[in-house]
Amino acid sequence: MSVINLEIITPSKKAFNGEVKSITVPGTKGSFQVLYNHAPLMSTFEFGEIKITLPDEKVIHLATGGGTVEVNNNKVLILADSVELVGDIDLERAKLAEQRAAERLKNRDNGIDITRAELSLARATNRLKLADKYSR
Repeated sequence: MSVINLEIITPSKKAFNGEVKSITVPGTKGSFQVLYNHAPLMSTFEFGEIKITLPDEKVIHLATGGGTVEVNNNKVLILADSVELVGDIDLERAKLAEQRAAERLKNRDNGIDITRAELSLARATNRLKLADKYSR
């Protein structure tokens, strides 16, 4: 069987390390899939979903906050700002985070870090969208 070695690392943990059949990443200019013998590649990716297909055809869905990906010799290294199994998303926490960030951006109080609030809103919205997509 033709497999790829995948490693996903975040600033706080090694999120995944193992053999996969394929991986789909939300690239900056559109999603792309990596299969066995993919050409070497370095790219950034955005908020969205990382989809991993294991050799036994089981599929893992991760919410991600962006990062970089390197593909070389059937090895994929993902350095992600954040990743979370879609099934582990705490809906109440994500809803509160989305409301808090939206309120901060609406009020734009002095001293608020606008970029941080925008990133927080995007991360929470992505988590809620994916949780809804796969809860059906």
